[in-house]
Amino acid sequence: MPLWDTGRGFWGHAIADEIYEAFKKINLHRHKSFIDLGSGDGKVVLTAALFCKRSVGIEIDNGLFKKSLEMQKKLNIPNALFFNSDFYQHSISEFDAVFVYPDAPMHRGLEKKLLNELNGKLIHYGHHFHPQSLKVEDNFLVNGTLVTVYTK
Repeated sequence: MPLWDTGRGFWGHAIADEIYEAFKKINLHRHKSFIDLGSGDGKVVLTAALFCKRSVGIEIDNGLFKKSLEMQKKLNIPNALFFNSDFYQHSISEFDAVFVYPDAPMHRGLEKKLLNELNGKLIHYGHHFHPQSLKVEDNFLVNGTLVTVYTK
């Protein structure tokens, strides 16, 4: 499985089929705006753009950011937007769906950001590094990978 050290953390490969199935299951089409914190190669953002009016990705690694732009151009998906920066510098309060595939325990800063800014749902991909202060709304397995939906 691909793994990339961004210098600020690790990017891990999200499986496109699993993401698509998870988004169908949680009815992502009912959400207008989506943001992926640490969007890597943009695959999750581009998939979310099939469901939401606006889909945004924030990625600090320049190489992964460029890959997301390349994939967007090839697929011609106009309602996705990518930023090459630190997601801690962007407010998530305007988004009704926030996606994370965390690379570190939430108590190292991300959970505080979520508690301060989350106004919609958090979609957490993976078995590891779950928030402690948010409420589980739903959880399920997609091909053995845990997907959990949280609210404040």
